[in-house]
Amino acid sequence: MSSSSPASPGLPVAPPPRLWPGFALATAGAIAFSGKAIIVKLAYRHGVDAITLLMLRMLMALPLFVLLAWWAGRGKPALTRRDAWVVLGLGFSGYYLASFLDFAGLAFVSASFERLILYLNPTLVLLLGWLFFKRRVTGRQLLALAISYSGVLLVFGQELSLQGPYVGLGAALVFGSAFSYACYLLFSGEEVRRLGAMRLTGLATTVACLLCIAQFLMLRPLSGLAQLAPEVWWLSLLNATACTFAPVLMVMLAIERLGASLAAQTGMVGPMSTIVLGALILDEPFTVWVLMGTLLVLGGVWLLTRWR
Repeated sequence: MSSSSPASPGLPVAPPPRLWPGFALATAGAIAFSGKAIIVKLAYRHGVDAITLLMLRMLMALPLFVLLAWWAGRGKPALTRRDAWVVLGLGFSGYYLASFLDFAGLAFVSASFERLILYLNPTLVLLLGWLFFKRRVTGRQLLALAISYSGVLLVFGQELSLQGPYVGLGAALVFGSAFSYACYLLFSGEEVRRLGAMRLTGLATTVACLLCIAQFLMLRPLSGLAQLAPEVWWLSLLNATACTFAPVLMVMLAIERLGASLAAQTGMVGPMSTIVLGALILDEPFTVWVLMGTLLVLGGVWLLTRWR
């Protein structure tokens, strides 16, 4: 009998890994991320615009991400000039541009439809990998893409009848947000290996926060802040902490415990939670078309993750 056999006497048996903390973190992170759209829609009811609302969110999140970048970079080598330029580009694409387009699109579409479009992100990463790196796309993956996009088109038809003539513009803006973040995911792989996920996230989001603040200072007067409703400030604080910084940490910790694949599959709870919260808090319609479209999107992304 081999000495490595689990039946060998006197050898300690390693306990099975505890996965439930990772699943709990991934689930909580997905729900917290999905709450961002609900908060933005609530803030829009008080007459605030996307540029101001995004600035408030990033201004309040900035100290937290600076602290994250410092903590994750303790004892690490200083950034090279190349690292600085890469971080600047990733921060612009992955967090500034993606966030701005998302906030702008939410002015024209429902929170549930926005979340479904953003959930197409893995399909965009696949298509960009094929376009830029000539990665092979199989027939199964194309089928998964077709299933996901048919679900979005199904919900889009309902949005046209309920949200008005600017749904196409809103959907295009949110899709641009998903595309921008997919570019970040595609091109950040090498920098993640160089700097680590936590440090890169802290640095890139710090860049995005500064860009959002600069955009506001160039396009809006500071005096306008005094005219904002108190609810806008409280909603922005909630958005910056509970729906921006906290879920970033929770998802990273979940990936450490589960791996990227399991954490991503657990994230499927995000679109469903957005639909439920949208119906309960925003009185958004929850129809059979929304349910069918959501199931198609989730099913397509799940198949894509499985077949990759």
